[in-house]
Amino acid sequence: NKSAIDLLQRCFQTVTSEYPFDIDAFVILPDHLHYIWTLPPNDSDFSTRWKRIKALFTRYYTGASALDVTPSMIRKGEKGIWQRRFWEHKIRDEEDLNRHCDYIHYNPVKHGLVSCVSDWPYSSFGKFIQNGKYSKDWGMITPVGIADMNVE
Repeated sequence: NKSAIDLLQRCFQTVTSEYPFDIDAFVILPDHLHYIWTLPPNDSDFSTRWKRIKALFTRYYTGASALDVTPSMIRKGEKGIWQRRFWEHKIRDEEDLNRHCDYIHYNPVKHGLVSCVSDWPYSSFGKFIQNGKYSKDWGMITPVGIADMNVE
C-alpha cells in the first residue's frame, strides 16, 4: 500500500533527524522489511531507532485499528502491526555486506512477489543499479549463498 510506504519513509526521515544513521540497503515487503544501516561511530543503539520508527508508524497508520490485538499486547501497549523483536547482525566485512545486500534485494523473488528483482519498487535495488553494483537483470538466477542465509 503506497500510503503505508510513504508513512514509513516519513517515519524514517523523522527518526534519522533525531538519531542519525544512513540507510545502506532496504526492502519493504507486505509482511516484513529488511534494512542495513550505518550508525555514527561509537553508536550501536539500533533498538531506540527501531522503537521510535515503529511507534511513529503505529500512531499514524490508519489501518492499525483493524488488526487483531491480544490481551497480552494490550497489557504491553502493543498493536498488531509489528513483531516484538528484530534481528540484528553486525556486518563483518565487505563480503558479508554484499551477501546481505544480495539477500535483501532478492527477498521479493524469494517470497514469490515478483519474478525479477527489478520489478519490485520498494527496495534500494534501483539505487544499486544506478551505482553500478548490480545489472538490471541481476537475480534472474538465485545468487550464490542466498539459499543458506537465515535472517528472517
